[in-house]
Order: sequence, then structure tokens, then C-alpha cells
Amino acid sequence: MAGHSHWAKIKRAKGANDKKRAKVWSKIARKIIIAAKAGGGDPADNLSLRYVIEEAKGVNMTKDTITNAIKKGTGELGAENYEDAVYEGYCSGVAIIVEALTNNRARTVADLRFMFEKHGGSFAATGSVLFQFTKQGVITIKSEGVDEDTLMELALESGAEDVRNEGEVFEVVTTPTAFHKVRNTLGEKYTLEGSEIAYVANSTAQVDVEVGHKLLKLVDALEDNDDVQNVSHNAEIPEAAMA
Repeated sequence: MAGHSHWAKIKRAKGANDKKRAKVWSKIARKIIIAAKAGGGDPADNLSLRYVIEEAKGVNMTKDTITNAIKKGTGELGAENYEDAVYEGYCSGVAIIVEALTNNRARTVADLRFMFEKHGGSFAATGSVLFQFTKQGVITIKSEGVDEDTLMELALESGAEDVRNEGEVFEVVTTPTAFHKVRNTLGEKYTLEGSEIAYVANSTAQVDVEVGHKLLKLVDALEDNDDVQNVSHNAEIPEAAMA
């Protein structure tokens, strides 16, 4: 499995999400708070908020939970200040990017540093890992019953950069600026299996099963942290490690 294979990541994450719904809701609630704080609490006038609400509904977040998060963002239920943070690290030679939303950088840094060290990894200096990744939008659509040529034409016309056939799904790749337009266009015709803007590795590094297990344990630990929104790496993980 490629380190940037979003489909494999989505399949693995969905299984975890079923067991950790409250944690998933908490992470998305933070994104709602930030979107509402930046652009207001009306999704009709705040495109970013509208997209996060769609994401929240996709994991069955209740209407009350969404509403409360919006009110926290607008200050109606007391201000909650979160900020974006990106952390870099290594584990057995594998480059790792951690995206977080935090209201306490000191706490987040300490927690993540501890997790890296516990699992045999280490923090890296700012910029020493990031150059190995490109921030892209990736939209996944199940390939069953989908004509590749039709999808390709629609995706490219709406601003996508590439469409990749990954077997079970098509991955539509976009720039971050074109992501929302492409997702909207494709969403009108297809059922989207997943969509995100994330750091995608420019090239991958092959690892053995032992390192794959070690890496996945670290990724699971990082993703279990409330502050962490997304973890990206550049490892080519063997299927045996995934199993």
C-alpha cells in the first residue's frame, strides 16, 4: 500500500471511526469552530463552514452537536480559540507530517513528541520533512459502475489535475484551490467515497513488514490524539503489515 494511498487510509479509518465516533466528532467540531469563527455561522454565506458541515453529516454528527460547535465559533457559547499547526518527524527513515488544530501548542508539542519517541520516531526541524510532500485535494469515487473516460472528462473540465484508477476506486487529484469546485461538480453526478485536502508524498519509500507495523502503531497513536486532524507519510507499506 502506498504511503499516500488515500483509499486504503479511508478504509482503515472507517473501521476505527465506528469505534471512536465521539473522538471523530470532536475533531470535526474543532474544524466547524474554526470555520464559523473565520467566516460567520451561516453556511449559506460561509462556504468553508458548509463543507465541514457536510463532512460532519457524513459521520452522522447530530444537528445539536453541529449547532453548538457553530455557536462556539461565533462566540455565542463562549469563545474557543483553535489554530492550525503542522509538525514534522521521522520513524525508521519514513517522513511523517502531522496536521493539528490546537488551543495549546505547548501541550500538543509535548504530547506528539512523546508519541514519536515512544514508537521509535523523532521530531524533525521545521521544513526538513515538509518539502517531500505536496498539499493536494484527493477525492475518491468507487469505480464500480463508473466509466473512467466520462469521469476523467468531467473532472478535468472542472479543474482537476489528474484521475488515477486505483482498482476499487478512482482518485481525483486537485490543487487545494480547485478542490471545492471539483468536489461540488463530481458530487452532483457521483457518490463520493471520501474527500480531503492533505499532504501527499512526492515519492514513496519501501519498508518491510516490521517497520510497517511500527509505523502503523505510531500513526494510530497520533490519530488517536484529540488535537491531530491528519497524518501523512511517504512509506510504501506491505499488505502483510496492513493485515
